[in-house]
Amino acid sequence: MHGLLLINLGTPDEPTSPAVRRYLRQFLSDPRVIDIPAAARAALLNLVILPRRPAQSAAAYRSIWTERGSPLLFHSEDLAEAVRARLGSTWRVAIGMRYGSPSIASALDTLSRAGCERVVVFPLYPQYASSSTGTALEVAYSAAASYWNVPSLTSVPPFYDHPGYIRAFSERGRPVIDEREPDHVLFSFHGLPERHLKKSDAAKTRCLLRHDCCESITDENAWCYRAQCFATARLLAQELSLPNDKWSVSFQSRLGRTPWIRPFTDEVIPELAKRGNRRVVVFSPAFVADCLETLEEIGIRAVELFRESGGDDLALVPSLNSTPPWADAVADMARRALPAGDQAGDDPSHRSTA
Repeated sequence: MHGLLLINLGTPDEPTSPAVRRYLRQFLSDPRVIDIPAAARAALLNLVILPRRPAQSAAAYRSIWTERGSPLLFHSEDLAEAVRARLGSTWRVAIGMRYGSPSIASALDTLSRAGCERVVVFPLYPQYASSSTGTALEVAYSAAASYWNVPSLTSVPPFYDHPGYIRAFSERGRPVIDEREPDHVLFSFHGLPERHLKKSDAAKTRCLLRHDCCESITDENAWCYRAQCFATARLLAQELSLPNDKWSVSFQSRLGRTPWIRPFTDEVIPELAKRGNRRVVVFSPAFVADCLETLEEIGIRAVELFRESGGDDLALVPSLNSTPPWADAVADMARRALPAGDQAGDDPSHRSTA
């Protein structure tokens, strides 16, 4: 029996200040997220962030909460069901959140009880970052190592250029583009501190030292989050037949005063309006499920910012969620992560058509 562990970031249990505080404490205590000395991280968290941010974030969560609860959670659950149907009876699928519930450890327990001797670990982050993919894999490996009978794990690599992922997002966005006829398309990715990128540059010879350092993927920058974001954007623009002067890349969700990768989404959006772009369509290709960063940060705040700056219409492309092309792509990547001999034993009646 094969197991598939789908990992996403996580969500508070409810949109209240106490629940958000618990979530943020776990999230921002992660040394891969705030990568400063432990004492400084604790001071920042307890003296600066937690006294005021939970109430602000809880209000933002309330603006997107639904009858089913957190969009990130129920979209992840729906995706798991859709992928399970595609993989067939020789697979079990579970979801685990790096922060909050259900945990990665509880998801591994579910797969273990189902008799899964080999588990494919699938961090649902298209572009690699130590603060997302890296920490998810660290916790999954650690949880698996605690078993007396340690399961065999294999992981799905970053899929920023996977054809199924690109096709699923382009199919998601094409109807929005056709309807809105935008003057500009913006690909907004989650931001990172510049120091995170520099840590991934083992040779210390390229990252942010040249104006063209992210224009292509090479052996030198193969782990670079920013370069992978630009690669995703280029492939999506090509798939959507966008002229080069009609699309651009930006980075959202920065936190704190240290340098973060540029350009910033909240600066690009008003500038687009001031340059005469009346209609803008925004993709958020770093997120495969709609969440706070897509629905509230772009779908509410960015829309208001664009209009205040003189624009007419800013439309968010919905994320992949559990759409059939995305479920096909996830199932395909999960199968391909298995060694060749195990792939041969898969259930052929549920093969993906992606």
